[in-house]
This record gives sequence, C-alpha cells and structure tokens, in this order.
Amino acid sequence: MVRRAAVGAAVLVACGAAVAPGQGADSARTDARARLWLPPLASLVVPGSGQLLGGKDRGLVYVAAEAIVLSRVLQLFRDAHRGADRYRGLAYAVARRGFTTVRRDTVFEYYETMERFGASGEFDHDPGPGLAPEDDPTTFNGSVWLLARRTFWSDPQTPPPPTSPEFQLALQFYRAHAVGPDFRWSWSDASLEHQEFRATIRSSDDTFRRAQNQLGLLLANHLASAIDALISSRLSAGLRRPTTLHTTWAGRRGASVRVAIAF
Repeated sequence: MVRRAAVGAAVLVACGAAVAPGQGADSARTDARARLWLPPLASLVVPGSGQLLGGKDRGLVYVAAEAIVLSRVLQLFRDAHRGADRYRGLAYAVARRGFTTVRRDTVFEYYETMERFGASGEFDHDPGPGLAPEDDPTTFNGSVWLLARRTFWSDPQTPPPPTSPEFQLALQFYRAHAVGPDFRWSWSDASLEHQEFRATIRSSDDTFRRAQNQLGLLLANHLASAIDALISSRLSAGLRRPTTLHTTWAGRRGASVRVAIAF
C-alpha cells in the first residue's frame, strides 16, 4: 500500500509538472498581448500616455499638442457662442421689435435669412377669410410666394381658380416655407444695425467652422499617438529589441518618420 501511494504521488507530481509549464506559457502570451495593446489604446484615449508608459519622452509632445489644441477649441467655441448671443440679441432688439413681445429662438437658417432680406413681409396681408400670401418679392415671404407660383402655376402672373390643385399646391408650399407672424422682422430704418448683424453672424459662423477644424486636429493627434505607440510596441516585440519611432514636423514640407532600432 505504501508503494502504491508513493507511485500515485509521483504520477500526480509528474502530471502537475507537465500541466504547469503549459499554463505558464498561456499566461505569458496573454500578458505579452496585453503589454502590446496597452500603449496604443492608452494613447488613443489620452495622446502621449502610451509613449510615457513605455518610458519614451516624446509622449510629452503629444500631451503638449493636446493641451494647446484643446485650449484653442474651447476658446473658439466661447467666442462663437458670444457672437451668436450678440446677433440673436440684435435681431430681437431691432428687427423683431414691434412684431412680438415674447423672445423666441429658432434655427440658424432663420438668422441667415434675416441677413439676406431686409424684411420678412406679412404672412397673411388680408384679414378676410382664406390665406392671402405676401406679394412683395423683395421680402422673404414675397419671394417664397413667387417661387411657389413659378413652381406650380403655368403662368406665375395669372392665378388659376382658387379651388384648383395648382393654386392649392402653391398655398401649401407657401405655408410650409414662409415666416409666420411670431417671427416677422424688418430692418427698415436700421441699415447700420443690419450691417452689424451681418458682420456678427458671419464672424460667429466662421469661428464655429474654425473650432470644428480644430476638433479634426484633436482627432488626428489621438490617432497619430496611437499609431506611433502601436508601431513601436509591435516592432519591439517582433524584433525583440528596443525600437523607437521619431516623427519630425517640417512645416509646409510635411512630416518625416524615422525608425530607430537598438543593436
């Protein structure tokens, strides 16, 4: 019995010795994969962090670029919002004054239309029954009614019967696109304010576009840092030698990439 127990114990030890190395190899491969993907994933979230985890000082370049571009984005958005508040306030205080007592905001396209037209015109210029569209083509509503007539009438100057499908389709188009009484405006006797409104809305819109372009630079910094960290970690793992990736910005001539492998 003692001999059988000893043999059984020896078999168990041998089996354990046979299994343990395989488990250790799997664990080592898992750890290696984790170490391989950690730097690029970290750099994708926070640019430069993957390089700094690997002890590479160039990660500070990505960190500095992120801080500079992010501060620029925030400043541009603040300036754009201040400009938007300015032209909205100007529109309400000057162009919409006298038409409404309740300040209501709406889409940006409405303010773009205020930039192009000096007045919205009336929505219904006849207090009687039925809808009588604005017929002054120099106003926005008048231009909408002219477009509706050109689109649905055979002759925009000769109205078809009011009950005809052509007339009803033109009215339907006008109702969908004309400005209602609550958003009526006029820049009459306020040409200087209208010029200021135009300049402010253009400046705000341009600032918004510049901020969006800077967001593209932020994304590019994240991707560049992640790709840098991925290439460096994969090259180091594949060659089993310390490998670094050096990027240099040469202004208008573009950027250059250099790989250094230690021997």
